[in-house]
Amino acid sequence: MKSQAVYKKPTFMEKYSSLIKYILKRLLLMIPVILIISLIIFTIVEFMPGDPLNAFLNPEQLTGTTEEILQKRQFFIEKLGLDDPFLVRFFRWWGQILRGEFGYSVIKNKPVKDFIGEHFMNSFRVNIYGFAIAFIIAIIVGIKSAVKRNSIFDKCWTVFSIAGISLPRFFIAMLLIFIFSITLGWLPISGMSDPLGLRPEFQYYILPVSVITLALLAPLIKYVRNSMLEVLKQDYIRTARAKGLGEKVVIYRHAFRNALIPVVTLIGAYIPALFGGSIIVEKIFVWNGIGSLIRDSYTFRDRSVLIIALTFFALLTLLGNLMQDVGYSLVDPRVREGGNK
Repeated sequence: MKSQAVYKKPTFMEKYSSLIKYILKRLLLMIPVILIISLIIFTIVEFMPGDPLNAFLNPEQLTGTTEEILQKRQFFIEKLGLDDPFLVRFFRWWGQILRGEFGYSVIKNKPVKDFIGEHFMNSFRVNIYGFAIAFIIAIIVGIKSAVKRNSIFDKCWTVFSIAGISLPRFFIAMLLIFIFSITLGWLPISGMSDPLGLRPEFQYYILPVSVITLALLAPLIKYVRNSMLEVLKQDYIRTARAKGLGEKVVIYRHAFRNALIPVVTLIGAYIPALFGGSIIVEKIFVWNGIGSLIRDSYTFRDRSVLIIALTFFALLTLLGNLMQDVGYSLVDPRVREGGNK
């Protein structure tokens, strides 16, 4: 008798080995890209108008005769390495980055590494909360709107999407402040915490998170709805229904998974845009995040902080593109198999 082959369930590494190799390859390719981008950023910031030495020197240090002032300036130029060739300064900066040294901030009067992480996390928390809430609501509402097309539910959310896309973030922020802070007095107008401890800390998150959620929710709902409507027109959906499959099985097992593919593209593009848009939100709500840090560092020509922050945005954009590709392969295995041949 012929022995029958026994099916063996593939392990995690066997199932996703091609995906892991692809991610590692993309991460390696990101190294030269981020080097080139950081060189461009470093060049632009270094050639910004203004004397970089003035940011480091107290006016009291430049007193005396003209010759003494010139000697003091020359001393600090040599000490800071400002007279070195441009590429030498650039690679020295990268050497500091690899050692965990991000330079010295003239605004904070302390090393950048002592406070940059706190600013990043403040922005990350408020943005990720807003994004997560918007994404969950958009998936639920977008699917239901597509399934119940032209219903009252669908029309109401369509009007909301059009209005939300049309309104800028600062207008949404001002409207929420007027309603919930000034008129009703329920929430604080700005800040991150109450120095007197009279209000719980979570109340300071509600308005900025709500602004980010509403700003993202409108386009996400529209995108999910349109993507779902396009999938529901496909022949394989009609075939699944003709076979007698339940409507929930057709919607969530067959249609939803394929509708997610274009949505993944939007999510990857939103990741760097989240932090970019937070500059306005942080300004209005006096939120001590990366957006306010970039604004202040540009205003006061704090070059060390500005270079680090802009390089972070570039890295975030690259990671967003990587997440798009990984999301494609997870949502649709055919993309993974086709892309790794």
